[in-house]
Parts: sequence; C-alpha cells; structure tokens
Amino acid sequence: MSRIIVIGSGFGGLSAAARLAARGHQVDLFEKRDKLGGRAYVYEINGFRFDGGPTVITAPWIFDEIWQAAGRRRQDYFTLVPCNPFYRIFDHNNRPFDVSADRDAMLRQIEQRSPADVDGYSNFLASTKEIFETGMALIDQPFLNLSDMLSVVPDLIRLQSYRSVYGYVSKFFQNEFLRCCFSFQPLLIGGNPLSAASIYVLIHYLERKWGIHYALGGTGAIIAAFARLLQELGVNIHLNAEVDQILVNERRAQGIRLKNGSVHGADAVVSNADAAWTYLNLIPKEKRPRNSDRRIKSKNYSMSLFVVYFGTKRQYRDAGLAHHNIIMDPNYTGLLRDIFRNKDLPEDFSLYLHMPTLTDPSLAPAGGETFYVLSPVPHLGANIDWEQQAQPYRDSIMDFLERNYLPNLQANIVAEHRIDPRHFAHTLNSYLGSAFSIQPTLTQSAWFRPHNQSEDIDNLYLVGAGTHPGAGVPGVVSSAKIVDALIGDPITKRARSPAASRHSNSAVSTRTARSAPADSPPAGG
Repeated sequence: MSRIIVIGSGFGGLSAAARLAARGHQVDLFEKRDKLGGRAYVYEINGFRFDGGPTVITAPWIFDEIWQAAGRRRQDYFTLVPCNPFYRIFDHNNRPFDVSADRDAMLRQIEQRSPADVDGYSNFLASTKEIFETGMALIDQPFLNLSDMLSVVPDLIRLQSYRSVYGYVSKFFQNEFLRCCFSFQPLLIGGNPLSAASIYVLIHYLERKWGIHYALGGTGAIIAAFARLLQELGVNIHLNAEVDQILVNERRAQGIRLKNGSVHGADAVVSNADAAWTYLNLIPKEKRPRNSDRRIKSKNYSMSLFVVYFGTKRQYRDAGLAHHNIIMDPNYTGLLRDIFRNKDLPEDFSLYLHMPTLTDPSLAPAGGETFYVLSPVPHLGANIDWEQQAQPYRDSIMDFLERNYLPNLQANIVAEHRIDPRHFAHTLNSYLGSAFSIQPTLTQSAWFRPHNQSEDIDNLYLVGAGTHPGAGVPGVVSSAKIVDALIGDPITKRARSPAASRHSNSAVSTRTARSAPADSPPAGG
C-alpha cells in the first residue's frame, strides 16, 4: 500500500482523495481551516447557512463517477434537484430574461427583445454542440507534453478558438443585452468574456443539455457527503493543519512539514492548494527550475470577488427573483475592461444574486431568507485599498439592491458576513487574491496551464482551478480524475493514462460506463 498526502479539501482535493482511496492507497488529507470545503466552506450565522463558494452545479455525472469508483451510489449521500430557470438575468430597466433549456420559451423572449436575433439563437445553439463535443473530449486528458497540445491545434483553429467568447457570440446576436446573456459564462470560471477563448461557449451547451442543479442542504451537503465517503474509505482527515513546505529530495516529494513543525512522509503528494501558491510558497526555488517565480508570476490571473452573505428576518417571495439571478450593468464591456485590464474598482457593477431559500427553505430560520450577492472586482494587483474601500462598496451594493429588488432590505438583515480579495489571498492562499487562479485564455489553457504532474518533481501532482482543465466544478473535479489515472494502482504503482483508464476492463470501470447517462459526453466531463 502506498501513502499519498492530499493538501487542501476543495472539490479537487476531496475528489482526488476519494478516487485514490477507492484504488487502495492510504490517503491523508490536510486542511488549513477548521472544516472541509476550501472555497465551498459553509458559514453558519444566527440560524442561517451560507454556501461560501460554488453554487452553480452542472454535469452531475462527475460526482456519480466518484461514488461508483468507490462501489457506492451518489444518490444515497446527497440529492440534486434541477433549477428552472437556470438564471434570471435583469437588464438596466430591471426587465428579466430567463435562461433555460426550453427552446420555445427562449425564442419567445428573444423575439420580444430583438426579432432580428431569433435565427441567430438557433444558429448559435447549433454551433455550440460541436464546440462542446470537441472541448469535452479534451477535459480529462493530462496535456503533459507539447505534442498533446499540437495535436488539437487544428480543431481549435477550425472552431475559431482564437476568437473571444464575446466576439464569437456577437456573430450571432445584434442586441447588446442578448450578447451579454450568452457570453457571461466565462465569469463563472474566472474568465473575461472579452478575452476568454471561444471554446468556453461549451458551458452554454453543457448547461442547456444537462441543466443546472442544486444540492438540497446547499453545496455544503456535497462536502458533508464527501466527508462521509472519505471516512468510509479510511482517509485520515487532518483539520487545522496548515502545510508549511513540501519536502523534496532529488526530484521526489518525500512528504510535507506543517506550520507546527510536524513532518509527514508520503510516496506522492497531491496539491489542491492554489497552483501558483503551491510553487511560490511550498517549494524552495532551487527545487523548481521549470516553475520559477518569474514563470508563475508572468501568468494572467483571474479577477477576485466581493461577496456579501446576508440573511433577512422577512421573506422576499414577491420580489420577482429566481434561485440564480444576474443583474447586468448597461456598460457591460466597459465594466469588464475596468476589472480585467484597467484594474479599477468601477462605480457601477454587475451582480450575481443567489437566493437558495426559494428552492430550499431549510437554509434559513422560519420566515427568513438566505442570500448572497457577488460582484467581480480586480485582484490584489490593482491599486485598491480594501481596508478603506470595503465598507463603502458593500453599502453601495446593498443600497442598490434595496432600491431595485429588495424593499427595506437593510432594516431586515439579521445575519451578515462578507469577503473580498484579502480573503482569497490570506485565508484561501490564492496568489494575488484571484478567485479562480489563472485566466482561461487560449494561451493559458491545456498544456499552457500548470501541469497536473509537476515537471520539476516527479511525484507531485496538482488538482484544482489553477491546473488543467481549469476552474469551475466540472473542471476541478475532472483534474482529480486525471491525477487519479496518472498515479494509478498502489500494487503496480504504474501510471496509467486517462485513455487507458476509460478502456479498463476492471469492475469499477465497467460499472461507471454502464451508469453514465446514455447521451452524456465521455466519462469525466
């Protein structure tokens, strides 16, 4: 039996720990904070429960695969329910536009707003199918060699991946608001729609084909399910255990040293810490010639987030809101340039307003409502003093919501917590306080991202948003599938490629294949 250490308990770390333990490895999971979850940490305040991070759950089969690998059924651990609409998007006049899988309903709304774009929507849908099929076929490949990247270049060129998502969408829609509605998805994975590679329009097809889901009990219910699964698989979970250094000798990770000075040995180390943080802070410079400080710092990093979690003592069921709401600023492209290029804190904002108690009242005390509101903001590379700016920025957001959507809001708030870029930098150990690590541009995708297996340290593996395939729950969970296949079984200790894993004749692989939806993409999408 080989011993593997996993650093960090976000979705990537939890998924890697579960898969590797199911193979028979002895896994020790080390988490800096007082409970599991990483960005999916759960805050509990005055009887309200707030999901700290990801709330948009797509591709449920990625979780099903993990439980199947462990010989179990995901449905016995947590329940997913569909959200309809996927999003309710409001324009500057507070007029809603519901995004769903109902093609006829979508066409009716588009015709009411811009009749000239009806045909464009149909053409857009047709184009996203091929992009999805191409993109998802790459998501569980490791891209450790340049030749892996060169082999997909013809497909990327054919699909016009050199275009931005916004530029690609603009080919099909004339109306500016509709362009916003069909191009904002890269923001969900830390990308700028004005520069994210157009292959990321596959997110729209993914959502439309398999829907958006919510875990009853909140995203924290998924974390609790992982905790139960890991316990059953014999994983040793260490909380309040911050890693100080990955110990390396002659291109091999020997284990880790914690902040308290204790040393833990391992045959391999899997880091779910931020990829840039892992290299810059956990490994001495002389041990990583390929992943030097200069190389890591030269990347373009995602924006950060300003988030206010708040609970109210009254309900807002008549406010015209959905579970997932997006409030668009009319100067959409200007706002994106301010955040990503100019590194300014805009006076106006586009917001994501999460209202999970519409689906799950258990997250609030009786008669109350649970919300969080999120605003994209520049990372800490910007010249913004959050010590001075945080309170005024919070007040401007809450005043806006009170004027436009939630009457008498601030008089009814009875629970509140907020985070800003400092939280991502100091609590989540994210370089520059970026919320999603490296931006998903064409030249920072696949082989160009930090690799799932380190080029400097043979038995160091990376999972999470900063490595391939990227941010977002499907990408992060898929990174764990790649690493699981690279490490392989403990008996032979022979690394297997993801392709070999998919065609394995093992009982687990057969069970996974038979359980996947008939119309799903290749396993691991």
